[in-house]
Amino acid sequence: MKVWNRLFVLSLLFVFTGSAVYAAPKEESSQMPMDPAMAEQMEKMKELMSPNENHKVLEPFVGEWTYTGKYWMKPESPAEEMAGTAKHELIYGGRFLKQEVEGPWMGETFNGLGYTGYDNIRGEYMTVWFDSMTTGMMSMTGEFDSSTRTLKQTGSHSCPMTGEKARYCRSEWIAVNEDQQIYRSYAMSADGNEYMSMELKYTRVR
Repeated sequence: MKVWNRLFVLSLLFVFTGSAVYAAPKEESSQMPMDPAMAEQMEKMKELMSPNENHKVLEPFVGEWTYTGKYWMKPESPAEEMAGTAKHELIYGGRFLKQEVEGPWMGETFNGLGYTGYDNIRGEYMTVWFDSMTTGMMSMTGEFDSSTRTLKQTGSHSCPMTGEKARYCRSEWIAVNEDQQIYRSYAMSADGNEYMSMELKYTRVR
């Protein structure tokens, strides 16, 4: 009889301890699940921070180039000749096009540096340019015309020739084909009419 009593007690202990084990709460994950609204916001933010097809249109401009060109101080001025080399490369994961230019100009060595990128939030292309001939920076914004493979922008820059703090400028950068590019810039004459102030023709080296 004592044996059966002991077995009965042991059986009860097994049932209770087993139930306690199975009823014990599982350890919570060390990382709490993200709120759905926050997860959606993070995904949208990641999309806005990442390069996309709008940045890919800058790829044809990448490479090492030689260029020849002409520029006009005024509409009625004779054209001045210019030539040099340029290196264009995509940086920061394809987000920006870095442009480095070097060549003789007005008896000195001209060096220029520019950055162009597409701002996903503003929905437009943005360019900033500065060089060894001025102390100001040119800034422009615009769009890419896929039908003509042309980056079109307008903006302003300070001008040491006229003393203007924000002189109007407009540009067209055309990817003619894989080995040729044309860059044209336009300025405003004293009578308020736009004229082409510079034209550069690029030929790919590599």
